[in-house]
Amino acid sequence: MPMIDRNECAKRDCKDRLRHCRERFTLPEGIAYLDGNSLGPLPKSAPEAISKAVTSAWGEGLISSWNDAGWINLSADAGDMLAPLIGAKPGEVVFGDSTSVNLFKLAAGILGASEGRKKIITETTNFPTDGYILEGLIRLLGNHHELVRVEMEDVASAIDEDTALVVLTHVNYRTGAMYPLNKITAQCRALDIPLIWDFCHSAGAVPLDLEKDGVEYAIGCGYKYLNGGPGAPAFTYIRSNCQAAFEPALTGWFSHARPFAFETDYDPHQSIAKALVGTPPILSLVGLIEGLKTFEGVSIKSVREKSLALSDLFIELVNQELADQGFTIVTPSDHEVRGSQVSLVHEHGHAIMQYLIGQGFIGDYREPGILRFGLTPLYMRFTDVWDCIATLRDAMATGAWDKPEFHARKAVT
Repeated sequence: MPMIDRNECAKRDCKDRLRHCRERFTLPEGIAYLDGNSLGPLPKSAPEAISKAVTSAWGEGLISSWNDAGWINLSADAGDMLAPLIGAKPGEVVFGDSTSVNLFKLAAGILGASEGRKKIITETTNFPTDGYILEGLIRLLGNHHELVRVEMEDVASAIDEDTALVVLTHVNYRTGAMYPLNKITAQCRALDIPLIWDFCHSAGAVPLDLEKDGVEYAIGCGYKYLNGGPGAPAFTYIRSNCQAAFEPALTGWFSHARPFAFETDYDPHQSIAKALVGTPPILSLVGLIEGLKTFEGVSIKSVREKSLALSDLFIELVNQELADQGFTIVTPSDHEVRGSQVSLVHEHGHAIMQYLIGQGFIGDYREPGILRFGLTPLYMRFTDVWDCIATLRDAMATGAWDKPEFHARKAVT
């Protein structure tokens, strides 16, 4: 196989059918941003939209903007914008609260109807907060359930007639491994076992078809690949034919059938609105909607094609330029089970990543020893990948990464 050089990467950038999308974002000069799997960059349209919401809708319209500016509908409007990207139908997705809170809401409602089943199954390398939420919920419900953590390859065999709920993340946050959504979903549906999918590292990055695959419940964040901004509201998905039977445990006035009737007794809304609780964060929703607009005119198929091309290039260059430097690629090589990131393990991973960040190549670090590189097709270039690996190669050759300032730990890695 011929060696890949920067000129080859530049040629790929010229042929890139998504290169125009880069202009939809504010990207600082001298920065190659490879961390969209942790926080998407700022859409160029967001500051003006948020400013208008502050100065005009809030500043001039005041409380009338709940009606006149459509604030009351923003959670559902954003959900309907996301629906085509994940293969959902209108009225099946709503934005509000955080991913963790949305997991609590779905799991609490489901477990309330578990009819004596005790096991809650999740995967050992799942994002830890999902397990924390489930542990707390078990205590809240009187310790009548048991959280069972198993390896991903053992999930199918662990599911049995005593299983009350399965909670899985589609793309692993550490490795980028993508799990067999349709196979596990079909198994759970055949046994009438509720399954909640966490799509934090999937939505906006890989093709999803929740309708076709029979997914009934899902959650996901708005600030990663959806470019909604730091702390952007998360989404909840409830399949339309499951909405009537779902009984929320965390009940608030925005999930009431008639929130402005101010009735004493709770009467749940019979739509996706029952996944809401309290007053939605309007300014954050305005920013999120601008993030969702960055996908306008773009098919998720073309996003996936470029994602795989970027990650293939990254893996090829690691093998070409970093042989014998102590790196191990832990992201699957198989396209069918790879998300939209590449992760490397190195014994000095934290310091090496801090060096890269200092040189303008922004990825992030996760224990143990994992350097994560999110490959986000709407704005990333093939030359960004080349320049990152070339900088990494030179740093390893010279030891430039091995300085005290790069070993220092900050609050956020």
